[in-house]
Amino acid sequence: MAEPVKAVGGVKYEHVDKQAYLQKRGLKRYARVLHLWALGVGAVISGEFSGWNFGLENGFWGMFIANVFITVMYFGLVYGIAEMSPALPHTGAAYSFARSSMGPWGGYITGLAENMEYILTPAVIVVFSGAYLDAVFPGLLSQPVWWAILYVIFTGLNVWGVEISFKFTVFITVLAIAILCIFYGAAIPHVDFSQWALNVAPTEGHTQFLPKGVLGIFYALPFAIWFYLAIEEVPLAAEETMDPAKEVPKGIVAGMITLTILAFLVLFFNSAIAPGADGIKASGAPLNDGLKTIFGAGMSTRVLSLVALAGLIASFHTIIFAFGRQIYSLSRAGYFPRFFSLTHQTRKTPWVALVSGSALGYVVALVIYKAGTGSPVGAVLLNMAVFGAVISYGLQMASFILLRVRRPTINRPYRSPWGIPGAVVTGIIALATLVTLFLNPAYNKAVYGVAIWYALGLLYFIFIGRHRLVAQAPEEEFALLIDASKELKR
Repeated sequence: MAEPVKAVGGVKYEHVDKQAYLQKRGLKRYARVLHLWALGVGAVISGEFSGWNFGLENGFWGMFIANVFITVMYFGLVYGIAEMSPALPHTGAAYSFARSSMGPWGGYITGLAENMEYILTPAVIVVFSGAYLDAVFPGLLSQPVWWAILYVIFTGLNVWGVEISFKFTVFITVLAIAILCIFYGAAIPHVDFSQWALNVAPTEGHTQFLPKGVLGIFYALPFAIWFYLAIEEVPLAAEETMDPAKEVPKGIVAGMITLTILAFLVLFFNSAIAPGADGIKASGAPLNDGLKTIFGAGMSTRVLSLVALAGLIASFHTIIFAFGRQIYSLSRAGYFPRFFSLTHQTRKTPWVALVSGSALGYVVALVIYKAGTGSPVGAVLLNMAVFGAVISYGLQMASFILLRVRRPTINRPYRSPWGIPGAVVTGIIALATLVTLFLNPAYNKAVYGVAIWYALGLLYFIFIGRHRLVAQAPEEEFALLIDASKELKR
């Protein structure tokens, strides 16, 4: 029988029968380094197929410079996460890091930001997937119908079981990389960098090198993030990994190196062939446009475009996995209603979290689609997703620093080679991107909207969630134990 305990740090915990509670919320260990590498790369690789190209509005070099900064930010983030995850090997990931370093309030505000990122990112990807499908099967189905079909299929696959989910992740990720490599090789004879990569018309007072000036570099930051966004989901699989202390760092770092190579290659080749940077800067299917240049507009290109959908599907599938685990961990600890953390008793997958997250993402995409903002739906949703992401990144780096300072004795099987300076640089770039989101008039209305969503989530915790936390959830139990140990030492 549950029994309340006294308030701790402005929140109230409830003791539950640990065995009975967690038995209904069990996961299954299966993943190895290959699966984690595929999870990280697969989560992101849709960014090489669509989304990044909206940054070309600011010119090739504006986008290139932005991507250099964002690549530095993500290496700092990945190294920090690679250190924190083995030390705190829980499904909560970002929430878990912040909970152990900044208490339950820090845990929630970090977890909520990441939750918004993971709900919105599949919505972005499903919109781009619909654009690719419409290019292959023009006029066959409306966009919202394509989205619904994809959500049903891949939510179902994630509910079916962790083994099939990870096996499919490896397959679809390798296929997506193969498609990109074919594109790179086939594009070489068509490259004319000066004609195509530099064909974005400059605004008054600027040149083709930076068509919108230095400000354009900042405007390009959210779209450069799309080359890497969601690599940080790898630690969400910690409780489903056979040896998280060794395998999570290897998987996430290898994934980041892979994505860096793919990102710079696609930026160059997709921009340096017809129709060029100006031709693809507003495209929902930029790789498809490049394939038309290489192979023509016939059936072979349509077939390749359908295969190229693999990149989008890889990310769509793996980020559904991510929000399922993320909602599961927050609800298991009581931050979200506990019902969302129930798992299928035979398949051991968080089916309630998966279904509810998919439903919410679909509704948000449909609302933006019906609202007719005047900007591409995918780009609007992308900026909304980046809002949650960069808040989460900044808070995770704060967690990294605080854990180094306040919890120096925690066992760290892996240590970040960039240390605290890397975390500081990552946090600064994340903050600069957050400010930029509010400055870009093309997308800032949607960003204000998602900021209101964030505020409502915080109000939920203030008035409801903070009174219903579960002391026996792994993330909370660990944090409470180290807090108690610290008090005893005093």
